[in-house]
Amino acid sequence: MNLRSRRNKRHLELHNGALNDILFILLLFFLIVSTLANPNVIKLTLPKAKSNTKAKQTVVVSINDKREFFVGTNKVPFESLKQMLIPALGRETVDPTIVINAEKTVPVEDVVKIMEVAREIGAKVVLATANPQSKG
Repeated sequence: MNLRSRRNKRHLELHNGALNDILFILLLFFLIVSTLANPNVIKLTLPKAKSNTKAKQTVVVSINDKREFFVGTNKVPFESLKQMLIPALGRETVDPTIVINAEKTVPVEDVVKIMEVAREIGAKVVLATANPQSKG
């Protein structure tokens, strides 16, 4: 004898199509935004070179066309550049490296000044250049 009736069983069904659509749209939004946003960038026109040098970017020093110096994105007067670089490079134990991003109109004298400071600290220097095929 079947005491349990099949009529009393309820079958619950959850529709999650709208939830999937929302999650997909959010995923696309964050993917697009993450490719556009780079907080450690100062817009510079770099000189072009044929070779492509890759370096671990421990500290980035930038010089814009107004001859202003930046460590990362922080504007720094040249006189206090060494004091800003020492703690930043102190975290790196193997081959501390300074990457120099200089606007192509900046005199070589300013780049050499940064190279001298890097030599005093004991850091390697890499000069960032743009790919010659890139526009700009």
